[in-house]
Amino acid sequence: MVPATFRKAMGIKPGDEVVMVLEEGELRVLGARQAIARAQSLVRRYVPEGRCLSQELIQERREEASQKLGVTALTADKMWAELAPGASVT
Repeated sequence: MVPATFRKAMGIKPGDEVVMVLEEGELRVLGARQAIARAQSLVRRYVPEGRCLSQELIQERREEASQKLGVTALTADKMWAELAPGASVT
């Protein structure tokens, strides 16, 4: 349980999820927003601005599925567009 004064200072409410991290013998409690911002900051050290890893992963999976199905990438893109209208195909 996190005391009310701490929750207020951290911007969290009762029932919100928190992340606990043990660093150098200290226990740190992060709110979800803080934890996400921290993770994004860590990733940005290694991934250049403008690069979208999720889109790259989706494209790789589509290419793998295309190979397994024995269709061209263009045909696969059309299939994905029909399965998920409105989704971007890169």
